[in-house]
Amino acid sequence: MFERPQASEYNEFFSRYISLVPEGNLITLLEEQQAETNRIFSAVSAESADYRYAEGKWSLKEVLGHVTDTERIISYRLLRIARGDSTPLPGFDQDAYMEGDPFRGLTVSDLLENYNAVRQATILLLKQLPAEAFTRSGIANQSPLTVRAVACIIYGHERNHLSIIEERYLNA
Repeated sequence: MFERPQASEYNEFFSRYISLVPEGNLITLLEEQQAETNRIFSAVSAESADYRYAEGKWSLKEVLGHVTDTERIISYRLLRIARGDSTPLPGFDQDAYMEGDPFRGLTVSDLLENYNAVRQATILLLKQLPAEAFTRSGIANQSPLTVRAVACIIYGHERNHLSIIEERYLNA
């Protein structure tokens, strides 16, 4: 169990993700979320994987690739802050990461393999952090950010996308 981050521990932009984190053990929540993501995407056919619910929206493969890329970047921030690195960390442009259609040649199975490796690395990192690391603070996107806020953002970001998938892709 960990204490939820205070609003002063992150940029207000991230409150939409942090608010999606239910009470409970964050490690367990991340593990359960991983199982849910695997269940959802394992049922996606090759044809459905390229489905877009509207013009200009990402395909299911792109959403999974984005979730994985974002977790990899945010976990890197988590590691740096947890280790006491005070170097300000830049933001990233999610749309630039989609240029060149980086997920076109990959299957859902390929993308799930990548996702699972990243999620497992995140979980192991969190499990091995000392308790005091969770309140360490750094700067990302020119705003303060604590380790526990970063961990919640990882969960909430994915929860947000899973909700969109359920509403606009699977129930369309």
